[in-house]
Amino acid sequence: MTQEIEIEFKNLLTKDEYEQVYHFLPFKSVELIEQTNYYFETEDQKLKQQGSALRIRKKNDQWTLTLKQPHEKGLLETHDSLTEEEANLWIQDKMTEKPAVFKQLHELGIHIDDLHYLGSLTTRRKEVEHEGATVVLDHSLYYDQEDYELEVEAKSHTDGKRVIKQILTACNIPERKTDNKIKRFYKAKLQSE
Repeated sequence: MTQEIEIEFKNLLTKDEYEQVYHFLPFKSVELIEQTNYYFETEDQKLKQQGSALRIRKKNDQWTLTLKQPHEKGLLETHDSLTEEEANLWIQDKMTEKPAVFKQLHELGIHIDDLHYLGSLTTRRKEVEHEGATVVLDHSLYYDQEDYELEVEAKSHTDGKRVIKQILTACNIPERKTDNKIKRFYKAKLQSE
């Protein structure tokens, strides 16, 4: 089973702030990565009610099914690899069971037949290493929305908080309460209906 604890800090940015951070750190020298998240939920939003999210991510022609769950140190991520064919079946609401994720879903009381496809969010991402953390700049597109985000992934809560505060202070950017991508996706989906 592939599992990891994700400790991350996020801050939404304006387009101008995104450009500031882009020039503050060496983002020019790294490759742009495009990834698409395909989100799934039950009709009665059992995952959301438990603070969890289920997605398939396509990145570099790799397809990964990931369940994110709350954890005392951050988020517990459980992963299974998918073939492109399996991913396409999922998007058509023809889910195939995968061992690691389905073990966790079972523990949450969620059955495969209750899941359905919600929609997708595409992100253009750049990542650099900075002071022992991974600093990410994201430009995301979903429904008729787009947003810009600074994300810091670290091995500890203390390091992540320190690095994001340092970048925000250096670029004179206010700290903003920032929902994760799935919450922003849900909000845009509701507004589009």
